[in-house]
Amino acid sequence: MDITLASAFLPHTDPDATLAFYRDLLGFEVRNDVGFNGMHWITVGSPGQPGTSIVLYPPEADPGHTDDERATIARMMAKGTYGIMTFATKDLDATFERLRAGGADVVQEPADQPYGVRDCAVRDPSGNLLRINEVH
Repeated sequence: MDITLASAFLPHTDPDATLAFYRDLLGFEVRNDVGFNGMHWITVGSPGQPGTSIVLYPPEADPGHTDDERATIARMMAKGTYGIMTFATKDLDATFERLRAGGADVVQEPADQPYGVRDCAVRDPSGNLLRINEVH
């Protein structure tokens, strides 16, 4: 069986701040940018991974959620406990310093974890937790 990851989804609440973070701060390329009925979907990805994308979507767009569920999602996003993604970089310290200098919400500075990973953590403008692992 040959299965690969094509897209992952993270909610966003502010298209301009989302673009500034993922495009300008992380250096991702914008692959699609679509507005519809006052909502905005932005697809980004690492230039080195053309087959893998992150779709940043308006959480209110999912027709399968009730109003109560949407309210819960909004509270979890505001708290930073809804969306999570892990990235990898060869130079964690340089990546972290770029994020800090760009105003990212720092959750954890670079650290060696007891489970064998050196990583850091930040939140994007919508509160999604992004962990960044150092790879060699």
